[in-house]
Amino acid sequence: MHVYRDWFLASRPWSFSMTAISVSVGSALAALDGGFSWPLYFLALIGTVLMHAASNFINDYDDVRHGVDSPEVPTARYRPHPLMDGRLAPFHVRTTAYVLYGLAAVIGIFLTATRGWPVFWIGLVGTAAGIAYTADPFKYKYRALGEISVFLMWGPLMVAGAYFVQRQSISASAVLVSLPFGVLVALVLLANNIRDVSYDRSKGIFTLPIVLGQRRGLTLYLALVVAAYAAVVGMALFGPLSPWSLIVLLSTPLAVKLLRQMASDIPLDADAQTAKLDTAFGLLLVISLVLEALV
Repeated sequence: MHVYRDWFLASRPWSFSMTAISVSVGSALAALDGGFSWPLYFLALIGTVLMHAASNFINDYDDVRHGVDSPEVPTARYRPHPLMDGRLAPFHVRTTAYVLYGLAAVIGIFLTATRGWPVFWIGLVGTAAGIAYTADPFKYKYRALGEISVFLMWGPLMVAGAYFVQRQSISASAVLVSLPFGVLVALVLLANNIRDVSYDRSKGIFTLPIVLGQRRGLTLYLALVVAAYAAVVGMALFGPLSPWSLIVLLSTPLAVKLLRQMASDIPLDADAQTAKLDTAFGLLLVISLVLEALV
């Protein structure tokens, strides 16, 4: 039983909610434009979650192999890290990652054959970004490019990709709507990197807060949270979202609480708390799109 628990925790399942929201937003926008298929939705969802889990495994494998993750890493103080703790073998973790990528590829090939070649290119970009994140020779996570990649993957790529699976077209509106949620997902990594500035610097890697400075990194974090909400309000008032999307503002108390915490004393679980805000924001956005479609 402990073995299954270790594998489950190593996949970081709590992060899959962000992937599910991105796919759901793109699919809901497609439904508003007149086309929706539950089987296609679930195939897109399963495929992207498999890719997300594979990336989590391969990124942890590389972080441990490169010595970036060690017993002193702050993250290990509040969540399990079975690979670093020696409860999982590195070879098995790497192999599992590639098996999951392979399963996602099977779904991607089917969707490419039935929906069109853009699915193939979207999947290829997502896979390459996930592997190159920490793998040699790119390792762009260690070169202050992680936040940009996360923003693009969970924002425009996933949302527009899910829209394409449903409608077989690219939507400028879907790309626009994806931006605020993509920003918030990127802030999960930014929060982690703000907290870990001293640790990351000791490991000889570069993150955005190291390049900007911790204070400027924190200012950027605060500004982008506000910008994400402002973007939804603007799109609800002037398009392409409807006024229903203003229900996203129900999550502002959570945002205000988090901003106050970050401004006063960065919490140990800053990334996890940011992820909770993402989930609340994203779920409310999905609900608003469903209500718009129904009403």
